[in-house]
Amino acid sequence: MTFRPLSTAVALALALPLSAGTALAADQATDLDEVLVTATRTPVALGDSLSPAQVIGRAEIERSQATSLQQLLSGRAGINLTNTGGLGKQTSLFLRGAGSNQLLVLVDGVRIGSATAGLPALQDLPVEQIERIEIVRGPHSSLYGADAIGGVIQIFTRRDRGGLQPRAMAGIGSNNLREASAGLGMGGERGWFGADFAFVRTDGINACDGTAAGWGAGCFADEPDRDGYRNRSATLRGGSKLGDAWTLEGSALRAEGYNHYDGSWANYSETVQQVYSGKLRFAPTASTTLQATVGRSYDDSDDYGATGLVGGLETRRDQAALQGDFVLREGHTVTAGLDWLDDHITGTTAYDVDSRDNTGVFAEYQGRFGAQQLQAGLRGDDNEQFGSHTTGNLGWGWHFDGGILLSARYSTGFRAPSFNDLYYPYYGNPDLQPEESKNLNIGLSGQADAWRWTVDVFENRVDDLISFDSATFLPGNVDTARLRGGEITVATAFAGWDLAAQYSHVDPRNRSEGANRGNLLPRRARDTGRIDLDRDFGAFAFGTTVNAAGSRYDDAANLVRVGGYATLDLRFEYALGRDWTVLARVTNLFDRDYQLVDWYNQPGREYGLSVRWQPKG
Repeated sequence: MTFRPLSTAVALALALPLSAGTALAADQATDLDEVLVTATRTPVALGDSLSPAQVIGRAEIERSQATSLQQLLSGRAGINLTNTGGLGKQTSLFLRGAGSNQLLVLVDGVRIGSATAGLPALQDLPVEQIERIEIVRGPHSSLYGADAIGGVIQIFTRRDRGGLQPRAMAGIGSNNLREASAGLGMGGERGWFGADFAFVRTDGINACDGTAAGWGAGCFADEPDRDGYRNRSATLRGGSKLGDAWTLEGSALRAEGYNHYDGSWANYSETVQQVYSGKLRFAPTASTTLQATVGRSYDDSDDYGATGLVGGLETRRDQAALQGDFVLREGHTVTAGLDWLDDHITGTTAYDVDSRDNTGVFAEYQGRFGAQQLQAGLRGDDNEQFGSHTTGNLGWGWHFDGGILLSARYSTGFRAPSFNDLYYPYYGNPDLQPEESKNLNIGLSGQADAWRWTVDVFENRVDDLISFDSATFLPGNVDTARLRGGEITVATAFAGWDLAAQYSHVDPRNRSEGANRGNLLPRRARDTGRIDLDRDFGAFAFGTTVNAAGSRYDDAANLVRVGGYATLDLRFEYALGRDWTVLARVTNLFDRDYQLVDWYNQPGREYGLSVRWQPKG
């Protein structure tokens, strides 16, 4: 298919007297004071952010009826997703054309992901445990260090405010889907606590159409069976104000995945994602805040074949940070801090080096001079393996009448090679150097009583890109990439309808010398888009999502083309009184047959029915 139908639909949406804006739920679209933390490590109004960003709140998560992060994030500004066969299968996220290992993912401020593969296991993070997601696009290594070349995604686990708030949900769906969750929480002026539990299980679909012989045969296995998935998860959190100046809080998340897949040497895996965080905050005055943070993320993956366990790897990432925020005077803030990270791996595969640490020191200034806004940051990282590395950012904005903001931001980033890149047996190259990037973003945005819009264009140049070197048959720093593109997004309410639309174009080109020079980087669609339209009719609510992406190539040589697609989802809600709601959904209404990775299938038409209990008090 061509991408023209989606482009036309988005153009029609943007032609309304709305403009373009960040994809938010209607209650969020009208909240012009919404706060973003990830872009600066301090609270800043979303409309004042010089970094392109969007926020997905709990209300939008529930209204979307998404059963996975893939479904929730698909088609949003700057995001390309791949998935190898449906719910629970390996999911990679490319942000603005940067690789999935060039993305930093945080859970409650703690870095997650495998230090061996360099990828976060997004498919195992359950949406029922999420309160809020912040997506910040473009390099942010000057704040977070390595890996934030494409951007940063921060996931906040559920939080409750007010009196005791219990909740529960149960549902069924196609492919024998069963899901259930329950939790409670309470928050007051002096303290808060909460706990949530969730369960999802599906018989799945046939993940891969591969064959058992031949090069390029997909999963190199002929297993035309259903590949099921099961996930169990829980979160605990709590906090207390220790007097007027001190606050202590902590959270924990654990998600267990049990996944069947098609493969020649293994076809079943058991995974554990675990994240702990603790924060102690001291705010002696309105102009000074000091915070100490400790955290640990744990990634465990065991693969099984016909003979039993065939391989397993564990990643432990211990983290600590000290941060001070100082308001020099109104409109002028300095943030400075120290980050420490220690990666340690164990498992059945022997690595020449199995641990490393990194210490980073950073400072960030934010200032307002009348209509103008300035942001500048600098960071130095001392990596045990790669020595010192310096990154920075410089942003400028001009606020015009009518809520219009013109902004420009220059930033640099880097990524340290993963342990697999360096030491995987018969594959790793210990001589690899970190990747480096330079990015320029120019943005225009606006907001008013019932709408918000943004337009951004960018170019990100990545040097010493790590990829397979055909001359040595090892990974090497042989490539240079140019990631160029733009995004348009809108959120508004009109005639009783809530509209959120977004369109992204990226041109991720290989600029290295060789046979693949000028080719598109693999597995990135150049065009993606999403339109969400919702309306309440008293006790009844209706919504629809159009999600589309253009074609992509599955290989560096651009010989294997994976076609584009467009899907239509419908969702319905009916309130059975004040506390009970019945929800129904149809995804991929027209039963489109499509793939995101060559050989690997995506679900066809699916139905879901659930009931949610949430007392309103």
